[in-house]
Order: sequence, then C-alpha cells, then structure tokens
Amino acid sequence: MSKRVFFKTFGCRTNQFDTQVMMQNLGPHTISQSESDCDVVVVNSCTVTNGADSSVRGYISSLKRKNPNARVILAGCGAYQKGEELLKQKKVFGIIGHSKKESIADFISTKESFVELGDFDHIDETIVQDFIGKSRAFIKIQEGCDFECSYCIIPKVRGASRSHKEATILEQIDILAHNGFGEFILTGTNVGSYGKGTDTSLARLLKKISLIRGVRRVRIGSMEPSQIDSEFLELLDEPWMAKHLHIALQHTSDTMLERMKRNNRFAGDQKLFELIASRGYALGTDFIVAHPGESDALWQEALQRVEALPLTHIHAFTYSKRDGTESALMRDSVHGDTAKSRHRELTALIKDKNYRFRKEHSKNLEVLIEQSDRGFYRGYDQYYNNVEVLTKRDIANSWVSLEDVEVKDEKNYSKI
Repeated sequence: MSKRVFFKTFGCRTNQFDTQVMMQNLGPHTISQSESDCDVVVVNSCTVTNGADSSVRGYISSLKRKNPNARVILAGCGAYQKGEELLKQKKVFGIIGHSKKESIADFISTKESFVELGDFDHIDETIVQDFIGKSRAFIKIQEGCDFECSYCIIPKVRGASRSHKEATILEQIDILAHNGFGEFILTGTNVGSYGKGTDTSLARLLKKISLIRGVRRVRIGSMEPSQIDSEFLELLDEPWMAKHLHIALQHTSDTMLERMKRNNRFAGDQKLFELIASRGYALGTDFIVAHPGESDALWQEALQRVEALPLTHIHAFTYSKRDGTESALMRDSVHGDTAKSRHRELTALIKDKNYRFRKEHSKNLEVLIEQSDRGFYRGYDQYYNNVEVLTKRDIANSWVSLEDVEVKDEKNYSKI
C-alpha cells in the first residue's frame, strides 16, 4: 500500500544529499509536504554534538503532538548514537543506517519495528536526477573520514573515507545539468580525500566535471589544508571554479590544534591562505571557540592570527561536548559566558573583513538567484556573498550578471 512520506533533514549538506537519495528510492510511496498530513516521517538526523541529538529528540517528541499516528523512521548519524534508545522508548518505529538508504521503500512498507544499521563499506549507486526546491545541486563524491580529531564523533558514525565511482558522479552531474542545474556543490564527509586509494583525485574529477555541457560553476565543500596540492592549485584560475574556498582550520593556536589532534599548523595555513587569496579568492573556515584548554592567552594569540589571515567567511562554533570523543573527557573547560564573548569577538572580526572584501569586489558579479520575496530576489555571487536584487522581472532560479552593486552592512544590493 502506498504511503505518504515526509522527510525532515538535520545537519550538513551530506545529509541533504542523503535525503534526496531516499526520495529517489521511494518506490510506490509519495512525498508529503507536511509532517501533519503524512503516514511516515523519515528523520535524517545529525549527531555532531550532544545539542544536535537534543534537537532531533525534541523534533521527534513534537511529532507525537502534530501527527500522533505517523510512524517515525530514524536515519542519519543519530541512528548510531541514540537510535536504539529511542526505539526502546517507542519514540521511533524503526532505525536505518547509511548503507540502507536505498532500501527505504521496503522499510516504509514493513509492519514490524526494525533496526537495520548495515555497514560502513557501502557506497550509494543512486543517480539523483533532481533537487526539490533547490537552485543548486549537491553532489556527494565521497563518504567517511580517516582523521581522528579529538572533538569529532563523525568517523564513528560515517566510517572510513571511501570515494564514489567517478562514472556515477559524472553521469549524475550530466543528468542534472540537462535538467537545468548550472551550479554544483561537491560535498561529502571529507571532500578533499576524494580519490584516496584510487587512480584519480579531486583535481582530476573537477577537470572532467568542467567538460560537461551546462556546468557553469562548481563549488567545493570543506577541505583540509593538507589536501590542497599543486594539482588542485593549478585549477584556481579556471572560469568555472567558484571564487570561494572553505578550508577547515578549526583554530589558529598551534597549542590548541595539537590538543584537538589536528594535522595543520598556523605557519603553513597562513602561507596557503595568502597564496589562494592572491588569486582573487574569498576564503572561509571552520573555527571551534572555547574548546577545553583554550586559555585567555591562547585565545588572544588565536584572535591576532585570525586578523592576520585573509579570511572573508567563517563557521564559528562554540565548543559543544560530544559524548564518545576524547575532548569530552578533558577537564579544563571554558566558562559559558567567556565562550559567548569569544564567539562574538571572532564573528565581529570576520564580519568586518568580509565587508572590506565586498567593497573591493563589488563589480562584475555572477549571481545565481535562489529565493524571492515581494520583488526582492536573493542569491550568491562567485565569492559566496549574499546579493539581494530588486526587480520587476521574474528572475527566479536564473543567473544574473551585475556590473556593480551597493555594498551594505550585511549583504550586497542591486536594482535592475
């Protein structure tokens, strides 16, 4: 019997892609746009922090009020950490692991509760042909991570790094480009490790993607500094490369980087960032504020080093304990008020650096429009800066070339 299925996705771009894989494999079932009017809710969960677990649990509890008769299937990384506990509490009907996504139709149809976590060797074969409600297409090129950062649980719930087949990736992009998508975001648990243990690499994959008719711009998910080699650097001037890279540093104090069991160090990071910035790129990073051991002196050192970097974007996270990691056992924690203050300092600094960058890069912007609201259209330029366009024309989901924009505090503006 066909069932109406609502998908709720938490967390990263990889999860967004995984949800599309499940949608593509619904079989006789149909997608519902409402969690209150469906038979089944599939929760694609995140477990990167204890707080992420709490958000998922809170959402599942709310479903009992909104739609008490709906069956809840828990998927995603949270299935491995809290899944069986939620099943015992009868808050979910079933649990599936990453390797079981493509069999979602069978699990929706089953009459008995289940736990099917599968293995960490699986690579999806599904060709995603559309991204519902999206102007850009997310393309997962690899799964898993081989790093052992002290604060991170992800390798335990995603497995070791393994690459998707190049032919599958290229076929998927070809189909999506034919269906009207022009911008592609390469994503994965650890994108820069693509090709590890094979005869290909991220740079070689990018070159092949660029040859596909209809591909206009390619963005790359977060990379590690150590993964940016000479072969990749040769691509920086290619016209199809988005002029923004997100390179995960996590901190700028070498003492903290060592404590986090990171492989990068500031001197090498600074040299790399200055090289890429000299080629006209905007640069973003991840930064964990108030990880255990971050003293006042180390924080001041880190902040001065951030100022010295040509950064334009940041994903700043206040450290949140994740049970099952080394960092969770460290005792020298940072007080919550101090953590909030440091987070404000860091984000204010990068906000100012971003504003200065936009003032210097306000001409000849290529914007892919993604949203519209009462005559205002919003999208991102090649530098991954937000642009708002006022026009009477219908430019939804289209590319707009802007010769100049007005740079304001939060975003860029234009009128056409």
